[in-house]
Amino acid sequence: MAESFGVDADRYDRARPSYPRELVDRIVAASPGLDVLDVGCGTGIEARQFRDAGCRVLGVDPDARMADFARAGGIDVEVATFEDWDTGGRTFDAVVAGQAWHWVDPVVGPAKAAGVLRPGGLLALFAHVFQPPAAVADALAEGYRRVLPDSPFAGESRSAAEIYDVMFTRFGDGIRESGRFDEPERWRFTWERSYTRDEWLDFLPTTGGLTGLAPDALADVLAGVGAAIDALGGRFVLPYTTLAVVAKKS
Repeated sequence: MAESFGVDADRYDRARPSYPRELVDRIVAASPGLDVLDVGCGTGIEARQFRDAGCRVLGVDPDARMADFARAGGIDVEVATFEDWDTGGRTFDAVVAGQAWHWVDPVVGPAKAAGVLRPGGLLALFAHVFQPPAAVADALAEGYRRVLPDSPFAGESRSAAEIYDVMFTRFGDGIRESGRFDEPERWRFTWERSYTRDEWLDFLPTTGGLTGLAPDALADVLAGVGAAIDALGGRFVLPYTTLAVVAKKS
């Protein structure tokens, strides 16, 4: 699934939200310098934000299609998983990962990040947490049950907040267990965005459970979700929380 997102890189970059400016600024301020390694950089969404904040950014991503898109936007990218990436002896002031660290080995990842960070360098792992209105979420779950009944997404009963709390707790545990960082901190940024029906249906195919669906099955799922949004008046406001786990190299 990690390498399925590049199937439509243009849609991914268009539909996926960027990160709060406050998050980017806080990471830059906490880093000892401006050299940033972006792990799982995808199409370059957060990489461009760090570049625009004055950083020098190198991306690493396993999907050549995503890397090509990021390069077209002016980001240098090397194609590899983080675990297999050749550091070439290079070091950085910050290692960041947006919506990507859950694909990285929980033992190898923190150790490798520590190995490329300069003294006092920062490891910053972040992701968006969101829960659409109940009617929209229920329509998506029903779509999964129709077309992917054996998928874990079809039977998931936990809220997004619960899922991400478990995930970020694991991130923090992995950082601690490496023995290479100070005690990790949790940061939280809240914001919201209004979505039209078309905007949400543009976003959904970029999510992990739907990227590999056959066109007919995807159309079936989107039709159900679209009908639910129509019943809400054709749009809704989505509250977002952007979570981060951040730790300085000891």
